[in-house]
Amino acid sequence: MQKIDAKSLLEKYKLGSLTPEEKNLLKVWYAKTAKDNALIIDEFELEKNLDEAWSNIAKATQPKKYNRFTIWARLSAAAIFVLVAGIWFYLYQAKSAVGKSVQTQQQIAVIKPGGYRATLTLANGNVITLDDANDGKLADQNGIVVTKTKDGQLIYSVSNRQNVKPTFNTISTPKGGQYQIHLPDGSKVWLNAASSLKYPTFFSGSQRKVNLTGEAYFEVSKANSANGKNMPFVVASQNQEVTVLGTHFNVNCYTDEDASKTTLLEGAVNVTSFKKDNIKTVSLKPGQQSEVNLYGLKVANVNAEEAIAWKNGVFLFKDADLKTVMRQISRWYDVDVAYEGKLPNNDFSGEISRNLNLNQVFEILSFYKVHFRVEGKQIIVSQ
Repeated sequence: MQKIDAKSLLEKYKLGSLTPEEKNLLKVWYAKTAKDNALIIDEFELEKNLDEAWSNIAKATQPKKYNRFTIWARLSAAAIFVLVAGIWFYLYQAKSAVGKSVQTQQQIAVIKPGGYRATLTLANGNVITLDDANDGKLADQNGIVVTKTKDGQLIYSVSNRQNVKPTFNTISTPKGGQYQIHLPDGSKVWLNAASSLKYPTFFSGSQRKVNLTGEAYFEVSKANSANGKNMPFVVASQNQEVTVLGTHFNVNCYTDEDASKTTLLEGAVNVTSFKKDNIKTVSLKPGQQSEVNLYGLKVANVNAEEAIAWKNGVFLFKDADLKTVMRQISRWYDVDVAYEGKLPNNDFSGEISRNLNLNQVFEILSFYKVHFRVEGKQIIVSQ
């Protein structure tokens, strides 16, 4: 088998014309570099790894050695994406004339990822900027104490609740922000960027109701009402309500997305759609996702872990179009996005860390022959 260089291998990968031996080469290269968790390698290391991999491939074509590579057949498409994106990152960096000026690269490089940023609006109208506030006690609302922890959490606890009606607080994250909150009933909520959650200072009555815009992951605690009956937890958002007793689920209801999606990880939930004056309720099982769009309500089986990838610190795309990818990037890096000319009709699949600077993300996405330039806080996307 004739030896080829990394660039030629990448071109064949993009065309879908890799031979089985070449596919094994990619897998072996990934195995040798992924343990370092780095995307940038020098030219000598790249050539050395490829040379060694080709040597191993030659041996692997012999029947008695074939089993050495059967374990890599289990590598996911996402892993191959990370591998190829890593090689491409190196090649792209080495050739600075791929559609971006040095100045543009430097401008994008200063755009860092989001972090723990949010504001808390109390019932009396006071607004607390949580990323600026000191750790510890923030407020005492009629015996309901609000505390901020050093690891980006907001915790509600009862000290000596007075006999008053609950009031409402709202926690909001900006673009480039996320936060975690422990509600008065012990339920935990992770709030994604550009999202808000309105909730009472304590739950009373027959249900525990909160209002969500944007995206949040919920771990709901079971609770009983004063008469000892189960007290459902209700998440109200645009055109839908999610009702649970105690379970783990994710709700994505950004207004700039085509649909509101509720994904169940464990337990059971009921999703009620209010679209087109047609009220409809479905029950979800773990691994199912409901989707409420202009056409109504539907349910599909999905990989639930993909829905909460953001909570675990990664972007995870599976056959996503360019605008879907850029909406997520826009929220997390607090940038605006504009498009220029005809856009590539590509589907994006793969995993990218949300801890990377924006220039590193764009280096990876450039593998799909997409170009980016920055004008202030606006990213211009072109083919």
